[in-house]
Amino acid sequence: MKYMLLMQFSTATADFPTIDTWTPEEIQAHIGFMRDTNAKLSAAGELVDAQGLAMPDTAKIVRSHGGGAPVVTEGPFPETKEWVAGWWIVDCETSERAVEIAAAVSAAPGPGGAPLNMPIEVRQVMSAPTEEL
Repeated sequence: MKYMLLMQFSTATADFPTIDTWTPEEIQAHIGFMRDTNAKLSAAGELVDAQGLAMPDTAKIVRSHGGGAPVVTEGPFPETKEWVAGWWIVDCETSERAVEIAAAVSAAPGPGGAPLNMPIEVRQVMSAPTEEL
């Protein structure tokens, strides 16, 4: 089964400063941890995809009402208190394994090398609808 692991960040609940305030060494350690994690998941045949996202001030919201030009709203979005920082798609045998991977990623190092304890949402990726639908 495939699972999406969503790394979320919230300025309201984070016990650490935003990554743009970290030292270069702290950022390198964090990214190194993510690369090592991805390499291990890939070697185990569990990694489908993993990506980090740019900061939310680069985001755009696009809406289309079926006719005419779409409406594009540019970031930043000051009302946003949390955002998705990145994701993994993993293909593993059980939901317990997906939770295990999420827990390992949650402990990625942050400032001073301390584990971030970042919330990771685990959601099964749905397959095609059943024939009844």
